[in-house]
Amino acid sequence: MSAALQVTAFGLTLLSTLFLLLATCTDCWMVNADDSLEVSHKCRGLWRECVTNMQDGVRTCDQYDSILADHPVKIVVTRTLMIMADLLAGLALATLVLGLDCITFLKEDPCVKLKMCYGAGVILCGGSILGLIGSVWYAVDVYVERAMLVSHNIFLGVHYDFGWSCWLGMAGSTGCFVASVLLTCCLYACTGQSVSFHPILS
Repeated sequence: MSAALQVTAFGLTLLSTLFLLLATCTDCWMVNADDSLEVSHKCRGLWRECVTNMQDGVRTCDQYDSILADHPVKIVVTRTLMIMADLLAGLALATLVLGLDCITFLKEDPCVKLKMCYGAGVILCGGSILGLIGSVWYAVDVYVERAMLVSHNIFLGVHYDFGWSCWLGMAGSTGCFVASVLLTCCLYACTGQSVSFHPILS
C-alpha cells in the first residue's frame, strides 16, 4: 500500500513540477480578453510580451528589459515566488526519487528512505504555498486592475484577463500540495511510523 502511495505521489509530483516550470517559462499569464474585436492575440508573461496575428499566424515577441530594471510589483513578486517554487519542487522530486521503495538506493535502511519521503512532502508543501501565492497574486492583481479601469470608464484599447500560464501555475501548485499530503499524512497513516529528523549519535 505504501509503495503504491509513493508511486502515485511521485507521478503527481513530476506532473506538477512540469506544470510549474511551464508556467514560469511561458508567456500567457495575461491575455487580451476582447480578442473577438482584435486582429491580433496578445499575451504577456513574466519575461516577455508576445503578439500573434490572427490572420497569418505570425508571432512576434518583445523581451522585457534587463532583469535588474524596474518592473511592476506583480511581475517581480510572481517571478521570485515561481522560481522558488520551481526550485523547491525540483528538490522535492529528487529527494522523493531516492526515497522510493523501488529504488535500490539505501535499500538496507528503510527508515532513512521513509524520512526522505516525509522530507520531500514537507518541501513540496513549501513549494506549493509559494506557487499558489505567486499565481493567485498575479491573477487577483490582473482582475483588480481591470475592475478599476472599468469602474472609472477607462478604455486603453485592450482589456487583459489572466491566461493559461497562470492556470498552469495554480494547477501545478495545487498538485504539489496534494502530493505533499500523500507523502506526509497518508503515508504516515499507511506505515504507522513517525520519524524523527534528529541525527542519531553513535
